Amino acid sequence: MRLPHPVLLLLAGTALAACLTWLIPAGTFDRRDDAATGRRVVVAGTYHTVPSAPVGPFAAAVAVPRGFVAAADVVAVILFVGGAWVVVERVGALEAVVGALVRSLGSNVLLAIPLVSLFFGVMGALENMQEEIIPLIPVLLAMGRGLGIDAVSVVAMSAGAAMVGSAFGPTNPFQAGIALKLAQEPPLAGGGVRLTLLGVGLTLWVLTTLRHAARSRTQPPASQVPAGVPPLRVRDVAALGAVLTSMAVYVWGVMRLDWGFNELSAAFLVGGVAAGWLGGFSLARTTAAYLDGMQALVPAAVMVGVARSISLVLEDGRVVDSILNGLASPLAGVPAGLAGLAMVPFHALVHVAIPSISGQAVLTMPLMVPLADLLHLSRQVAVLAYEVGGGLMELVTPTNGALMAVLLAARVPYQRWLRFAAVAVTIQAAVGVAGLLWTMY
Repeated sequence: MRLPHPVLLLLAGTALAACLTWLIPAGTFDRRDDAATGRRVVVAGTYHTVPSAPVGPFAAAVAVPRGFVAAADVVAVILFVGGAWVVVERVGALEAVVGALVRSLGSNVLLAIPLVSLFFGVMGALENMQEEIIPLIPVLLAMGRGLGIDAVSVVAMSAGAAMVGSAFGPTNPFQAGIALKLAQEPPLAGGGVRLTLLGVGLTLWVLTTLRHAARSRTQPPASQVPAGVPPLRVRDVAALGAVLTSMAVYVWGVMRLDWGFNELSAAFLVGGVAAGWLGGFSLARTTAAYLDGMQALVPAAVMVGVARSISLVLEDGRVVDSILNGLASPLAGVPAGLAGLAMVPFHALVHVAIPSISGQAVLTMPLMVPLADLLHLSRQVAVLAYEVGGGLMELVTPTNGALMAVLLAARVPYQRWLRFAAVAVTIQAAVGVAGLLWTMY
């Protein structure tokens, strides 16, 4: 089966969302300010219908540019970070670094996959890295070509590993952190279980990626660097170090200063200019390379804006809470153990309509935590089910703008990614379910 272009797929999703606002009764939960998270959260048991607000065809079209405005900080990250990496590529640093990597690995080039996957898996567990990967894809594709692996393997060892890390990470502030606060649990409660799941999940993901890479090698193991690749120079290391320092500073800022995407854009703007200067470029040449990099990533940035329009349409039609209530209500009549497991597909389905993982926590956890108490289940079950269902759905749902932008930047058709991810995510879901059973019994 051939699916349409990703942009058309998301526009169809926006149209479908508009149709749902005509079919699903409008409703809402009452909300309150939560001091622990600094967010407005729903109040369980307060769902009520409200006057319908169906979204017409023109309003749905208007939601598309509104999506760009709502996702402006993410769009800026893609452009500014992408521009910085193209500067590094233009000074010749990337080609030299990839050549040095291939030389050092010799015929064991597939050893790079576990190393890269571990890095992104840890970043996902620490700060929910997703959108930041989009502008890195051209760099990673260059590495993949040097290693002889296909684009699916590149996406799997970067964005895929990061999403697995986010799903199981015990300290992810945007996922586990918010869910634990809403469940009124200590920050590291159940950390041992999730740390174990993180180790097992990442290991199995790496093995799945290695298996795919080995079966789809585009060239035999390379012990020699292609002709014409220059040796690694001091200025290459300096230029690469400039942008890597920008990433390191941003991670520190996220952990210590509550930085966001705007700070990331600023850090890479400085890092990109510094890379050009250290690489021997004039300011004019650096600027031209930076703008070329931005231009190359405009299609990926478009994906993020269009994807955001889907949730805007559902919010405008006042049906998000109705969908949530319709999925959550049946769980109250299910036996405790089965209800705990059923929370996983519940969160997976909700995540299609609510692609923000932190936004999903704010909407669902105030409902799932009282339900867990009612069924005499540990609140850790509610937290873990949310992480497994919503976190792993990030790997396949087309409403995840970051995933679709990564696939577009890597030129991987969505259906081709699904062929790989279907098996890989099923394995990860089995790991998550095992963790749930461990927590329940």
